[in-house]
Amino acid sequence: MRPSRSQDRRDFPFYAGTPVSLSGVQWLVVLSAVALAFYLLTAPWTHPPQPWGMWIPVLLFCGVPLAALALVAGRHWTALFHRPTGRDVLLMVGIAVLNLVVTLLVGALVTSLHHGSANPLFLSLGQADATTRAMTFAAMVPQLLGEELLTILPFLALLWCLATRLKLQRRTAVVLAWVLSAIPFALVHLPTYQWDLMQCLLIIGSARLVLSLGYLFSRNLWVSTGAHVINDWTLFGAGLWLGSMTH
Repeated sequence: MRPSRSQDRRDFPFYAGTPVSLSGVQWLVVLSAVALAFYLLTAPWTHPPQPWGMWIPVLLFCGVPLAALALVAGRHWTALFHRPTGRDVLLMVGIAVLNLVVTLLVGALVTSLHHGSANPLFLSLGQADATTRAMTFAAMVPQLLGEELLTILPFLALLWCLATRLKLQRRTAVVLAWVLSAIPFALVHLPTYQWDLMQCLLIIGSARLVLSLGYLFSRNLWVSTGAHVINDWTLFGAGLWLGSMTH
């Protein structure tokens, strides 16, 4: 008998023995590496002169968590990634479009009730030369991979804790882990948006929930990363284009 579609679908890695399970101590190593990676992204001493200097913090941001995962999971660290299929590419685009719509709608609602802050990268890109702009857009790829690791590794750790340790029903554990893992992602954006908690939780948090759907639906980190790249390239590219139209 041919297995059903649901039986064919790959499970989330590292929480229930697929391809390996991680212990609490191992998850602590991974999550500590995620925190260290974010520190290295923001630490002043990791930012040599631009434009080439921007590559050091972003490569550390994605490389440190992956190195920690490889340390505890061995060769199975690659279970986060799978070769994208045509369906995966369509999902990337669909999630990016959905996220742009949600971001614009939630952003309009929040700003109508509460004055928010603009991302300072819009201003710095507008003042940059063509080389720096190109470098910045290219460096977004490893940085956004790092942002996905900043969310998805805690999601998997929470899933392990909720489903394996607390014995919650799997679907409940997935939903809780999905929601809870969006909170730290929103909070790390506080310095970017003038410590505006409402803006970060509502706008950034809702965008994070949408982007995480790319991983939940595909179990492939390339999908959520691709959607994130498409989303940010579109937002910042549109900002540059609109800025050029006003000058």
